[in-house]
Amino acid sequence: MNGGHEDILMKNPKTKKLCIVFLIMAAFIAVVAVSGLRSCQETHAVILATSDMHANIWGYSYEDNKETDNNGMARLYTYIKKIREEEPVVFLVDAGDDIQGTIMTDDIANRSPDKEHPVMTAMNFMDYDCMTIGNHEFDWGIPAMKKILGQADFPVLGANVLDKDGAPVTGKGWIILERGGIRLAVIGVCTPDVPIWDKDKEGVNDLTFEAANAAVKKAAAEIGDRADIILVSAHMGQYAEYDEEKGSDSGEKIVEDNPEADILQVAHMHITVNDKIGNVPIVGVRNAGREIARIDVTLDQDRKIKDISTEIVDMADYEPSEEIRQLPVVKQLHEETIQYLQGNPEDDGDKGEVIGTTTSKFQPEDEIKGIPEGRLKDTAVIDLIHKVQLLNSGADVSACSLFKSDSDLPEGEIYYKNIFDIYKYDNTLYRISVTGKELKDYMEWSAGFYNQWMPGDINISFDPEFPDYQYDMFAGVNYEIDISKPKGERIQNVMFKGEPLEDDQVLKLCVSNFRYSAALKPNKLVSERPEWESSCSVRDMIVDHFKQNSPVVPEIYNNWRITGADLSVNDPRRDEIIDHINDGSLPAPINKSYNLKDYDELAAEAEVESDRNR
Repeated sequence: MNGGHEDILMKNPKTKKLCIVFLIMAAFIAVVAVSGLRSCQETHAVILATSDMHANIWGYSYEDNKETDNNGMARLYTYIKKIREEEPVVFLVDAGDDIQGTIMTDDIANRSPDKEHPVMTAMNFMDYDCMTIGNHEFDWGIPAMKKILGQADFPVLGANVLDKDGAPVTGKGWIILERGGIRLAVIGVCTPDVPIWDKDKEGVNDLTFEAANAAVKKAAAEIGDRADIILVSAHMGQYAEYDEEKGSDSGEKIVEDNPEADILQVAHMHITVNDKIGNVPIVGVRNAGREIARIDVTLDQDRKIKDISTEIVDMADYEPSEEIRQLPVVKQLHEETIQYLQGNPEDDGDKGEVIGTTTSKFQPEDEIKGIPEGRLKDTAVIDLIHKVQLLNSGADVSACSLFKSDSDLPEGEIYYKNIFDIYKYDNTLYRISVTGKELKDYMEWSAGFYNQWMPGDINISFDPEFPDYQYDMFAGVNYEIDISKPKGERIQNVMFKGEPLEDDQVLKLCVSNFRYSAALKPNKLVSERPEWESSCSVRDMIVDHFKQNSPVVPEIYNNWRITGADLSVNDPRRDEIIDHINDGSLPAPINKSYNLKDYDELAAEAEVESDRNR
């Protein structure tokens, strides 16, 4: 009977089609049901991780008096809001160095720690879940730090920074956050190297800075099995900065000694990190709110980690949030900072503070538009920085860079904006012992900034692969740079106190903390570690120099020069080409020199451009 019924149904074409459709739909529904069951059994969370925002709330370069286009806490918040709208479970954590780094905070807000702090207000508005303390949070001493961080609506973590009673100076070392049924433990640790930099700051010597790896181990034991995910938020680099032997300041050592850690967030070094040690993902972001780390974690039905994926997201594609910018304290201090720098009349008719005076401008005019003379010869701007660094460090030799091509000091009154113009970063100063060979190797590395001069070239040009802010000039030694030679063979006639510098001679070198960490150490140009670090920034030293020594007279040491380049200065064709560059008819030959063998072609190109602009 049944068999006959099936036979009759299948002989009907319309009925056969309906059966096939029904079977396909049934199979699809079954697949969806299984998939839905699987997704119900799994849970998913997004962890957003920032660090080293360095008080760049607005997305603004106060030194340049203009908005930036790729960073700032306001941009971060635009992205954070987007992810919160897309994902049901989102955690937001930070790894420190947030209250320091802009003129708004360093010269205004942090000097009045009892007042509402713009960074804490912004972070509260952004609804952070927690923050790890960074080394720059100690810059104004412990009482000021506590007043500022005490304004946070979220816990500030520091498991390895203990007060005299053995408790975390921030109040907590770790926390378990729960959202959407997912339990995330965050252990916060700071680089234990803080006393190297801030031992003279109020209250710092009363603290104990434990090895980060040991503090994480204790915290993980206390957490036990109460968390589904353990994230270590470490304000330190992936690799040891000072303690290469024991790794007390190393993210790598944290992972090696703590298998309980599921994710490691590193900070402090201002570089992009998206790596793994074994199966443990490691993330780190660039400074000033340039990037944010996104960590996606999937848990199975037993709340065990099934998968972790990481991504570093650049803020260049995001617009700043006006909600952040319009927070009253942020808006007020932003406007006050601009006024403070510009020295414009304030409501009471007074000007911003004059910190000193000069007798004349410091920088020569550029012969060729776009080719800064300050990178072709010794100038008073660079030698002022050298003088200040040598006086404060007691070193034999100084190294520093011209951060901006058009940096200058005008004749007359000097305001803070002028100091920020010639030294825009908040670098501190290191003193290091170096051999004569190490110094010459460092100088050779720096001289790689120049392109090799070829016969007929009418100008000196710069290697586009060598960032201009990395090119250092030196004082305390006399030397020549022969750019007719290839890289690595250019430094000539290095003299120290009138005598040739011997390879085994030992000197004291002063250099910025950034240059040491980002160039000298990774390139193995020096073997010794810093023996001293300044308690204030180089920029603060320059300000103090003006306050104590005005009027400041421009001085030029003339202790170095470029050789090996015959620029045909007496050839009228060179003058003609330079005139075309300066009037805009030819682009500036910054990364490739113009050569007289191409004169006819260059003249024709300039004529076409001139005709177009008429």
